[in-house]
Amino acid sequence: MVQERTLPKINSEYTQITKEEGLRLYEDMVLGRTFEDKCAEMYYRGKMFGFVHLYNGQEAVSSGIIAGAMRRGEDYVSSTYRDHVHALSAGVPASEVMAELFGKATGCSKGRGGSMHMFSAEHRLLGGYAFVAEGIPVAAGAAFQSKYRREVLGDRNADQVTACFFGDGAANNGQFFETLNMAALWKLPILFVVENNKWAIGMAHDRATSDPHIYKKAAAFNMAGVEVDGMDVIAVQAVAKEAVARARAGEGPTLIEALTYRFRGHSLADPDELRSKEEKEFWFARDPIKKLAAYLNEQNLASAEELKAIDRKIQETVEDAVKFAEASLEPNPSELYRFIFAEDD
Repeated sequence: MVQERTLPKINSEYTQITKEEGLRLYEDMVLGRTFEDKCAEMYYRGKMFGFVHLYNGQEAVSSGIIAGAMRRGEDYVSSTYRDHVHALSAGVPASEVMAELFGKATGCSKGRGGSMHMFSAEHRLLGGYAFVAEGIPVAAGAAFQSKYRREVLGDRNADQVTACFFGDGAANNGQFFETLNMAALWKLPILFVVENNKWAIGMAHDRATSDPHIYKKAAAFNMAGVEVDGMDVIAVQAVAKEAVARARAGEGPTLIEALTYRFRGHSLADPDELRSKEEKEFWFARDPIKKLAAYLNEQNLASAEELKAIDRKIQETVEDAVKFAEASLEPNPSELYRFIFAEDD
């Protein structure tokens, strides 16, 4: 069972953060959670359509890696169909993400992508990908161009790192093995981040793979591999900072397996009847936002009132995002064929 797997020893007890770091991580996680809760509300009110996959419970992974360890607007992020929060952590405004979910022209993908295909060149968000493992080779391509520009073209400023997110189910796909092999051979500046939430739609992870410890697969490629408590944002940030530093120094990729859990069903169309009540309660008790809030209080890094102020600020931001999305125009039918091919600047 999932509960029997020993949790990683790397956790917030062994690391130190500043108040500024703590509040930044808390705000980013609260933004992700509040945004996704609002998405559920809007979906059930008929404001958005199609498949919508929420990120509730996994916020520590996105915030710890993207907001905590990477250079926003410089480094690259490759996502999955569970991509709203990755976009937010990468700096895409909540208004543009919400507008995209509403299918509006002001969305980050101009209303063409919807929930599963968030993209923003400005924020170096390489896209959300609906097919499992589809983004892994794309992310490797982004990492390769950074390395090529730096080592072949002599651009000393080309030290960007790419973070490639995917789920435990993708770790059984061919793209995973082929791309990790190339990344290791070429020492690409990339983080392969497995968000192991224990379930690939309705398939329990332990039933789908010969070795449930995904990070150990890095050894086959002579690559650094690490397991981290994906419900502990401070631990995730610490692991990510080390991996990013290695990548920028030309020491190659890292495979990070973050043990996490999604608090909702696979999508908003999923009644979530396959997972046991006991399993859910085990993970609900490890809510990453509550865990960070408690830590900040215990370490006298933030008061309860400071955290509540952030909660109120984020609630207002998300409400404004909904108003923006509702007021925005839909894509003009005359532009149906735009963005299929590259356009001149």
